[in-house]
Amino acid sequence: MEVQKWIDKGIDLVAEFGPKVVGAILIWIIGSWIIKKIKKALNMVMDRNNYEPSLKKFLSNLVGWVLKILLILSILGTLGVETTSFAAILAAAGLAIGMALQGSLANFAGGVLIMIFKPFKIGDLIEAQGELGVVKEIEIFTTKLTSPENKLIIIPNGILSNGNIVNYTAEGKLRVDLTFGVSYDTDIKHAKDTMMKVITDNPKVLKDPAPMIAVSELADSSVNFAVRPWADVADYWDVYFGTIENVKLALDAEGIEIPYPHQVEIEKQG
Repeated sequence: MEVQKWIDKGIDLVAEFGPKVVGAILIWIIGSWIIKKIKKALNMVMDRNNYEPSLKKFLSNLVGWVLKILLILSILGTLGVETTSFAAILAAAGLAIGMALQGSLANFAGGVLIMIFKPFKIGDLIEAQGELGVVKEIEIFTTKLTSPENKLIIIPNGILSNGNIVNYTAEGKLRVDLTFGVSYDTDIKHAKDTMMKVITDNPKVLKDPAPMIAVSELADSSVNFAVRPWADVADYWDVYFGTIENVKLALDAEGIEIPYPHQVEIEKQG
């Protein structure tokens, strides 16, 4: 009789929980299959939009874990387990983690925005947060630049994504802005032709857009010329420094004076 009692109890348990267990197993199998399909579709979308590999991996894993948590909660509900408390615990844990990692989360969000909208890419010359450098690495929390002095600059992505960014590389060409002054006695056309020859003889100066030279100011002691050659980003500094040196040499060779401050000594009388 005792054995029969346990057999009957076992049959009752199977009858009560069997369908739930089978249902939970089916939900797990079907849910896992759906999660794989969703992750695969997400990866395809990110591939088409050329997402950064680090962002792609992180988002794929994040979506996978969120869906698995929801799947587990669904299975627990199927088995008759009260899931309200689990949801409350997860919400409280999420809030606590968010408060503790507020700065890090802002940097993470900034990194995601940078990787999605791509205001710059690795190798671009940018200016941001008062720093100028070539983008060396874009990470989830920070972006690393290499300065012209070969210094490593690390900028948190939170402030980087919320501030002004000047991308010197994006358009592929840069205008070199220079100013040269000559004396008032100089023939303006002669000076202009001399400087234009220096620019057009430089193979690193672009023909399109065409360089421009114009009188920009009649200063106290000089006639100032705005000299505006264009160059590829990689040749910017070569054109910048080369133009300054070669214009000075050319003006000297043509006998064109570049004014500079003079100190005049007045002889004392008596």
